[in-house]
Amino acid sequence: MQKNNLVILIHGLHQTAWIMRPLAKRLQAAGFKTHQFGYRSMRDGIQTNSQRLNKWLEENHHPDEPIHLVGHSLGGLIIRDFVTQYPKWQIGRCVTLGTPHMGSICADYIWRLSPAIVGHSYIDALDGTVAPLPEHITLGVIAGNRPYGLGQVFLQYHNRKLRQAHNPLLDEHLVHDGTVYLKETKLEAAADHLILPVSHTGMLIDTNVAKQTGYFLQYGQFERK
Repeated sequence: MQKNNLVILIHGLHQTAWIMRPLAKRLQAAGFKTHQFGYRSMRDGIQTNSQRLNKWLEENHHPDEPIHLVGHSLGGLIIRDFVTQYPKWQIGRCVTLGTPHMGSICADYIWRLSPAIVGHSYIDALDGTVAPLPEHITLGVIAGNRPYGLGQVFLQYHNRKLRQAHNPLLDEHLVHDGTVYLKETKLEAAADHLILPVSHTGMLIDTNVAKQTGYFLQYGQFERK
């Protein structure tokens, strides 16, 4: 039974483990066991944080018992690095929420203006160079298209540049969740991709996001009516 697997929830940049609590509570209500993994997104790089997750599992979890992984934004990139660096763990299914799998244009702008704001999480992660997804990993992607968030200033500026270029694929390239472009969430190796009317941070408290996350963890695909 997929619900018997421990679900590890991994937060994003500038966040702490508590922000995953609403999603954790909804998954618990659906019958899942959860753990909110906290890490230092500014001080440490992606490989260090993957190493810390591995250490936590070694101290608290038996390697014969499968785990599910759910990551928000940068947390989804940590999942990709972790499953590559530590293949000894049995991975059930993974879900990423608003994760810039192709790299983050917003983070690019911030990195050029003030690298300290994105810290060590830019290199090998938000710059789009994270490790490819291993073939045996079943991963579902949830993306938002409601443009509300702190990254709007940079994305609105970038959208103006796209409009000036008269790109024929303009509409698709303009869609974002306030921080991450829809196109950045797409990963060819993913098993499924779902777009919901939520913002980048708002997806963490959205009931439908929680429902779809649980559905994918159980069935390996999102629910479509």
